[in-house]
Amino acid sequence: MEEISRSSMRRSKPSFFFSILGVASLLILIGVFGWLVINGSKLERYFRSNVQVQVFLTDLMSDSDTEQLLSDIKAKSYTVSAKFISKAEAKEIYLKDGNETWEGILDENPLKKSIEFNLRPEYVNKDSLNIIVADLEQVANVDDVKYPKDVVVNLNDTVKKISWVLLGIVIGLGILVLVLIDNTIKLAMFSNRFLIKTMQMVGATRWFISKPFDIKAVVNGLVSALIAIAVIIIIIMGVEKWLPEIKVLRDYTLLGFLFLGIIVIGIGITFISTHRSVTKYLKMKLDDLY
Repeated sequence: MEEISRSSMRRSKPSFFFSILGVASLLILIGVFGWLVINGSKLERYFRSNVQVQVFLTDLMSDSDTEQLLSDIKAKSYTVSAKFISKAEAKEIYLKDGNETWEGILDENPLKKSIEFNLRPEYVNKDSLNIIVADLEQVANVDDVKYPKDVVVNLNDTVKKISWVLLGIVIGLGILVLVLIDNTIKLAMFSNRFLIKTMQMVGATRWFISKPFDIKAVVNGLVSALIAIAVIIIIIMGVEKWLPEIKVLRDYTLLGFLFLGIIVIGIGITFISTHRSVTKYLKMKLDDLY
């Protein structure tokens, strides 16, 4: 009986071969989309971490009070980095931005000294920034607190819209992939329907019949996943060679989880679809197989 099973499995190799290619193609689609989502998330965090808050100080604030305020800001949970900008440094930045000098018109530097700090990405939203600004404005000799409000609002609105779009794509892509992989496996198993029924008719148990197909499904799923991962890596390297700037977004940890997910999906869906097909043919009457 095992010889019959093995010989039939060898005859159905072309079906399994095309099944592997079909599953691998779908896993490549999942992987590329996952990579785009990862890069989009990293890019979003990059933009958020570059949002800067400026705390303008009056000339009445002493150097010791300024140092204390700088230390307090650095110690806050929302701060990534902070630095003090003197009036002279503010003038240099002002002139580097292409602005005209006021020398000959004003006797004193009209720019204010300030403390500039960058926020952690999770704090870059309107509600959190309103609380931060209100807290800093209560400090004595703080003249004003500013941040790019339009950038923050537009960034959060854009992220929300993209998140909903991505959620819809993920759901749609997930359903599509599940259906296509399931149909691909069913077509591959169709050529083995008579073997399955014959083994059942001579007294083989369901476990004995399904075992070789289940093992083959796990192997095929793993092979499909490895092929998909290899192609995805080639695609990533090609895109990064074409656009070297996006190399900074590479996250080996998230890519590792993505590839692990592809392996799990490849093996899991292939195994489940194969086992379901075997069970279906075992339940069918012989006449229904024709």
